[in-house]
Amino acid sequence: MQKNLNPVPANELERICNLAEFDIDYSCMENNFKDLVHLAASIAGTEVSLINLIDTFTQWTYSSYGMDGLIQAPREDTVCQYTIMENEYFEVPDLSADERFKENAAVSGPPNFRYYFGVPLTTAEGINIGSLCVLDQNLRQQSPEKIELLKIVASEVVNRLKALKAIDELKHQLDKVNETQKKVAHDIRGPIAGIVGLAAIIAEQGDKNNLDEVLEFITMIHKSGRSVLELADEILTEGKDTPLKADEFNLLVFKEKLERLYLPQSMNKHIDFQVRTNEKNEHIPFIKNKLLQITGNLISNALKFTPQDGRVIVDLDLKIDVGQYELKIRVEDSGVGMDEATITCIMEGKTSSTKGTVGEKGYGFGLSLVKHLVNSLHGSFNIYSRLGIGTSFEITLFQTMH
Repeated sequence: MQKNLNPVPANELERICNLAEFDIDYSCMENNFKDLVHLAASIAGTEVSLINLIDTFTQWTYSSYGMDGLIQAPREDTVCQYTIMENEYFEVPDLSADERFKENAAVSGPPNFRYYFGVPLTTAEGINIGSLCVLDQNLRQQSPEKIELLKIVASEVVNRLKALKAIDELKHQLDKVNETQKKVAHDIRGPIAGIVGLAAIIAEQGDKNNLDEVLEFITMIHKSGRSVLELADEILTEGKDTPLKADEFNLLVFKEKLERLYLPQSMNKHIDFQVRTNEKNEHIPFIKNKLLQITGNLISNALKFTPQDGRVIVDLDLKIDVGQYELKIRVEDSGVGMDEATITCIMEGKTSSTKGTVGEKGYGFGLSLVKHLVNSLHGSFNIYSRLGIGTSFEITLFQTMH
């Protein structure tokens, strides 16, 4: 495929930010979509159907029918990168006869695809985050009726993504409610029991009550009552400063997912890729909110701008402070490096497009997305680099302990 033809939507930064909001774990093939990819293939009469989500650098196959083992592909080598440029659909009657695709590995070699039809996966905001596509080894053509049916399936894919995200958020909220109920049951029992006990003593003594003793009892009741009110106030104000969601990862799980997602890219380019963790705290759970999107973009960027036989090292560390976790992510590469002007552009939210070390398209939006996501989580993002030596990205995020 010719590298100079790679299209980029005009709203690319908004597009990848919108996709990141779904917080999708690409290391897990989603079984909730198997019926939809099967239905799409049946409608189109094709051998293969895929749900592909496209981030800054990579196309991730989230669900598939008729094709196993396809998880990821460089964005610049895909057909679906053209589908997300369209409002309706993108069809290629013969891939082998199209200058843009005839050299694609899946066209020039097994499985020797000839036909492609894709419908963009469009969110309610009108942003294309990926595609529902069908492929075949034989030449085909879709009727207007089938095209409309495939559009309906694509719409259902987006609806289901939204539903799964909503369900995930509800589960976290339910966990918080359950934790709050346990806290209430435990913390309220003592003060209430104290109030009841003191009132009973006053009632039993009746006329024998000494005024000083009664005042002391009343003071104790007042203190117990205040503790109940303080607890109630804590519960009522908890949602005003929304805490991070319930924990989903630990350092070991985080490491395993990063290796599964990005080792194929590093092996393809003969780059030494390592993920290292702080063994002392590697089993402590923490929330996963946007961590795969943040770290994945840093790793993809590092792999693109590191030459063959170079290295990309990821260090993950979790420290425990008073009432919170401090998560540190460091991605270091031996790549081409950046000058101060480039670093300034990134930190100011400006984007530019450059080439990678083997001519890959450097879309220029990945680091802007990282900065946006880190800022949304109230974390810190720093870049240290020397031209010809390499670059180090450092992120610090704070999470409330539950």
